Amino acid sequence: MDFKGKVALVTGATRGIGYAVARHLAERGAHVILVGRTQSALENLYDRITAKGGEATGAPIDLTDYEAIDRLGAAVYERWGRLDILVGNAGVLGQLTPTSHSDPNEFEKAVAINMTANMRLIRAFEPLLLQSETPRCVFVTSGAAHKARPFWGCYAATKAALNALVLSWAAEHKNDKLRVNLINPGPVRTQMRAKAMPGEDPDTLPAPDDLVPLFLDALSSEQNETGKIFDFQR
Repeated sequence: MDFKGKVALVTGATRGIGYAVARHLAERGAHVILVGRTQSALENLYDRITAKGGEATGAPIDLTDYEAIDRLGAAVYERWGRLDILVGNAGVLGQLTPTSHSDPNEFEKAVAINMTANMRLIRAFEPLLLQSETPRCVFVTSGAAHKARPFWGCYAATKAALNALVLSWAAEHKNDKLRVNLINPGPVRTQMRAKAMPGEDPDTLPAPDDLVPLFLDALSSEQNETGKIFDFQR
C-alpha cells in the first residue's frame, strides 16, 4: 500500500506493535511522528527508518503529560497543518490481581494511559484530522474488554472504556470523511504478553510484523468502514 505524502502519528512506537506499524508506514512513504517515552529507543527507530530512506520525527512524550499532547498537536499544526493517520497503540497491562486487591494508584495509572490519554489525543488531533482528505484512525483494544477473566479487571475495564470512547467518537463522524476503528490483535509476541503470561512460549505466538497488513488496510484511503472492531486472524 502507498502512504506517500501522508502524515501519521503512532503512540507506543518504540516497541512491539507500535514499532512494527510505524516502521512499515514509513517504508510506504508516510512521514511518521514517533511517540514514546524513551529517547534512545525513539532514536534507534528513527535511525532505522531514515537508513531506508523513510521520514520520521521523534516525539519523546509521556502520555500522562496531557499538556504535552496539546503541545504536540500545536507543533503538528504549525509544521503540516493536518494529520492523516492516528494510531493509538500505547497501553499498559496494569495489575493482574483480585479486583478487591487493586492498588488505587496502579489502577489510576492504567486508566490514564489506556483511556484518558486516548481521549486527549482525540481532543488534540481531531481538528487536524479533519484537515486531511482521507483521515484514518486506529486504536488498539483487547478481547479482555468483554471476556471478564478473573484477575484482569483493571486491564479489561480500561480497554472496555476505550472501546466505548472510540466507538462513540466514530459514530459522531459517521457522516463525514473521518474513519475510526479498533483492532484487537489477540495474543502477540510482545513484552506486555510476556509479562501477563510468563510461562508461555513466545515462539507459538504471531510477531508484531504479522499484524501489519491488518493495520495498513484499516489505515488506507480505501478503507470506508468506521466504528468497527477488527480481530486479527492468524
